[in-house]
Amino acid sequence: MNSPANANRAMPVPDALSRFSRSWKSAALTLAIGVLMLIMLPRVLDDFALVQATVYAVMAILAVSLGFVWGFGGILCFGQSAFFGLGAYTYAIAVTNVGDSTVPFILAIVLPAAFAAVLGYLIFYGRLSDVYMGVITLTVTLILFNTVNSTAGPEWTIGHAPLGGFNGIPNIAPLNMPGNVDDVISPRGLFELSLGALLGVYLLLRVLLALKMGRVIVASKENEQRLLLLGYDSRAYKLFTFALGAAIAGLSGCLFANWGAFTSPTVFGLAQSAQIIIWVIVGGLGTLVGPVVGCVAIQWLTAQIGTQQTINSNLVLGAILVVFVLMVPKGIVPAVGEIGMRLAALVRRGRKVSGAAHAAAGASHDEARSNTHRPSHEETA
Repeated sequence: MNSPANANRAMPVPDALSRFSRSWKSAALTLAIGVLMLIMLPRVLDDFALVQATVYAVMAILAVSLGFVWGFGGILCFGQSAFFGLGAYTYAIAVTNVGDSTVPFILAIVLPAAFAAVLGYLIFYGRLSDVYMGVITLTVTLILFNTVNSTAGPEWTIGHAPLGGFNGIPNIAPLNMPGNVDDVISPRGLFELSLGALLGVYLLLRVLLALKMGRVIVASKENEQRLLLLGYDSRAYKLFTFALGAAIAGLSGCLFANWGAFTSPTVFGLAQSAQIIIWVIVGGLGTLVGPVVGCVAIQWLTAQIGTQQTINSNLVLGAILVVFVLMVPKGIVPAVGEIGMRLAALVRRGRKVSGAAHAAAGASHDEARSNTHRPSHEETA
């Protein structure tokens, strides 16, 4: 039986090093572009455009959470919007009762992760199949939606925070500097925090996937049975992946509640759950940049369609999903990456052919000169 060390040496070292180098070069390029946007966008966008860019960044964090859980962990979760909504409601309720936003911000990340840990333990250690995983997470999302939607009366409060039912919770206090309630975050500060959080989540997941734990997480998706034979407990790694994805979704929900100063049961809705899946499929499953691209593209397209009343936006989203599943099943980012690799291969091949042709021409020229200056037998005599 192969040991984990032998399994890691299965790939030739030069090939592994080249892939590792390409991976981190692309990560460095992505982070550089993100930092450039973080610096330049607040200077070139007006207030309205900056607010729109903020919600793009917030939802991109949510898309990355499902992209990690599904694309690298192999867990198709229909309940990512449940963790997103838990993060939003946790922050709204906690900040109304506490005042200072430091503890509510932390709770908005920890509580969805803890809820996912309990739910994931029952699923993974209960040996439930992937089909039941999807059904259970979808059912939990519907339960949360109906529960929160039925709390419209004045008796439904948690501390000083009324739940509001289908009306939601308005006038949510914004984030403030730790210990200073009066020093609240500005719209520009919220954009910088949201985009910075997106870059931080991306960097965290890239580092995690480069570590041994990340390789085991991916291996649990590719061949769980072989991983078990190698002595790894795949259930523990799946549980960690599931909880980490929920924590990232909770962070997104907290920032979303700050963006609109409002949250409602629609954050638990089926439309939200389906939309996240569409973002990941369109952008590219198995990548971290793909969900971001898919999220921004679909949100922008939805906003453009929403400016007119002729075409239903849900119909357009459904058509986009069908087209991408049939025509571009890998998504935008992997498809563009394959095209780029093919073009690079053609360029390298052309350079090799050109170099070989020049070398052959040079050899022919040298041979011709050698024959021209070679003395004949008569001249030698």
